[in-house]
Amino acid sequence: MDHVAIDLGGRESQICVRRPDGTVVEERRLRTQEVPRYLGERPGSRVIVETCSEAFWVADAARAAGHEVRVVPATLAPTLGVGARRMKTDRRDAQVLSEVSCRIDLPSVHIPSAEARAAKTLCGMRDGLVRSRTLLLNTVRGWLRTQGRRLASGSVHTFGARVRAAVGEPLPSYVARQLQLLEHLHAAIADADREVTAWATGDPVARRLLTVPGVGPVTAVRFVAALDDHTRFDGAHAVEAYVGLVPGQDSSGARTRHLGITKAGSRSLRWCLVQAAHCAKRTLKPGPLRDWVDAVQHRRGRQVAVVALARKLTGILYAIWRDGTRFDPHRTNAAPLAG
Repeated sequence: MDHVAIDLGGRESQICVRRPDGTVVEERRLRTQEVPRYLGERPGSRVIVETCSEAFWVADAARAAGHEVRVVPATLAPTLGVGARRMKTDRRDAQVLSEVSCRIDLPSVHIPSAEARAAKTLCGMRDGLVRSRTLLLNTVRGWLRTQGRRLASGSVHTFGARVRAAVGEPLPSYVARQLQLLEHLHAAIADADREVTAWATGDPVARRLLTVPGVGPVTAVRFVAALDDHTRFDGAHAVEAYVGLVPGQDSSGARTRHLGITKAGSRSLRWCLVQAAHCAKRTLKPGPLRDWVDAVQHRRGRQVAVVALARKLTGILYAIWRDGTRFDPHRTNAAPLAG
């Protein structure tokens, strides 16, 4: 089986093909859009790419053409020799990946399903709208401070009305434009929220995850999309480590030093889980989980308790998915729920 290494680029990609004995039989450069056609014309091979925006799209095309696929983590590439001695070109990168593939079976990241990628994109696009709205809100708030104005408290949806009431009409054109865009963003975000909610309620796994305190549609959809296949994890602790909610460690010899959480994996999912923990902490009813959170807060403080609860919720979500159950507020601190 040949080893086809592809250094993907936004417009053009570099290809290096080697025989199993390491002999280079082909090197070429072609437009990235033509890579699926090229792979479809080749006999069964092992295709190696680095993680990038185009990686999973190319991986789908390679699989459809009957190839084995390895999507190598970009963080691993330097240890394989990519960019060694400060020499990094597309041609050298493809050569190194194909050469290493001939010697070892390169590890591959999980290639998410099309459904998982669509869910991630849906949540990511919604996040983009929310960030845009926050930026506009902050620019108008900054202008109000230069005018010595203070707004009455209220929700983001009443922000425009509160600005007009505080400043009066007519508003400067540059402020009026910001408020008009805010109105459009409110409507767009509401549409995105409805779409995420429909996705969560329509997915049987996400629907069960919604029974967990503090977990809303965005968190449920992001969790299902990030894990994609729960069977690839050995247990709850593996999932907690995957989302970066376990303590790091810096140990050497007799010295052991525990650090803060690793913050590995999806930043967006970790943020959602921490926000879910904040919400759950305020709304938990008396029970084993409530007692556990209170005990952690008494020993370590509020912030540590929230992060610990986020880790606990991660284990609970995984256990619910794995066991096909729903949240039980009276369940004791059993192994599947351990944080």
